[in-house]
Amino acid sequence: MNPIDLPFDSDAMLAGLRPWIECESPTYDVAAVDRMIALAARDLAAMGATIELIPGHRGCAGCVRARFPHARSGEPGILIAGHMDTVHPVGTLEKLPFRRDGDICYGPGIQDMKGGNYLSLEAIRQLARAGIETNLPVTVLFTSDEEIGTPSTRDLIEAEASANKYVLVPEPARRDGGVVTGRYAIARFNLLAEGQPSHAGAYLKEGSSAIREMARRVLEIEEMTTDDCTFSVGVFNGGQWVNCVASSCTAQALSMAKRQEDLDEGVARMLALSNPDGPAKFLVERGVTRPVWHPDQPGTMALYDTARTIARDIGFDISCASQGGGSDGNFTGAMGIATLDGLGVRGAGLHTLTEHIVVESLAERGRLMAGLLAVLA
Repeated sequence: MNPIDLPFDSDAMLAGLRPWIECESPTYDVAAVDRMIALAARDLAAMGATIELIPGHRGCAGCVRARFPHARSGEPGILIAGHMDTVHPVGTLEKLPFRRDGDICYGPGIQDMKGGNYLSLEAIRQLARAGIETNLPVTVLFTSDEEIGTPSTRDLIEAEASANKYVLVPEPARRDGGVVTGRYAIARFNLLAEGQPSHAGAYLKEGSSAIREMARRVLEIEEMTTDDCTFSVGVFNGGQWVNCVASSCTAQALSMAKRQEDLDEGVARMLALSNPDGPAKFLVERGVTRPVWHPDQPGTMALYDTARTIARDIGFDISCASQGGGSDGNFTGAMGIATLDGLGVRGAGLHTLTEHIVVESLAERGRLMAGLLAVLA
């Protein structure tokens, strides 16, 4: 049987995906992410995979690595790399419940990226049921900290990728349904402003507000944005009492660039903002960084050509492009390993309370994934 003719059923896939969506798993809630990892591990085990649960560290949840039986087990093969953490805090289901409306289905993390992860498992399942053995062994690695820059699992991803020939990343498809063949470089920063406390009602002028200093710096940072390198502040916390001049304020900033040299220049500009002296101190600490994954690498483009041929056989076409919004494909692509990203579901609203998928894309992209797994050699 041709892999693209396998009996994928989007409705059945959606029913299987639902427990994953209703298992909320925000990165910072370690217990919640561990529950999601355990749920995925059970599904993988039921498919006949050998399961390894990897304990978390650096304050993050654990991961699951699954290897499927194969005659060439141990040789370089295909790695499917995905993350099970989301940006949605526990309780989001009250505002964004799992809900289907025609061919649209809503839910926290359904597009980014549980839908893509689930269709990858369905692709493996369908191949096995049809007795189609892949040319290469397949490994699945689901991690727990991608939404905060992959601080605790980058080494695992890179080690596993280096032992394989191809990396397939079922992150959401691009807006036109295309795949991703490159990613922009990303740097994160931790910001700290320190002021002088005083009683805000009685002795306001004796204090120096850390919140005021941080607010001034936020404007300065975001005005540094150019076409080559962007800057944004997304987290801001300061003060404890409204009647106290705030002595401390923290924030987190993100910078993104298409070229590594532009990001490096942006990092230097950010670090130069530090001012440890004066009535209000301001300190910038560099956080985790994703390297640029340069587009048009030969191995990746050959992988794209294969995927495009399969897609056309199924009945649709896929474009390719480099894209912002980092993924763990940044790491494997930057290593020079043939990596194809954006293989997941079509949808919109990721990271918002309108996050949703196009239901029919579960079967559509499942067939694409199955075709890739079957033909790659």
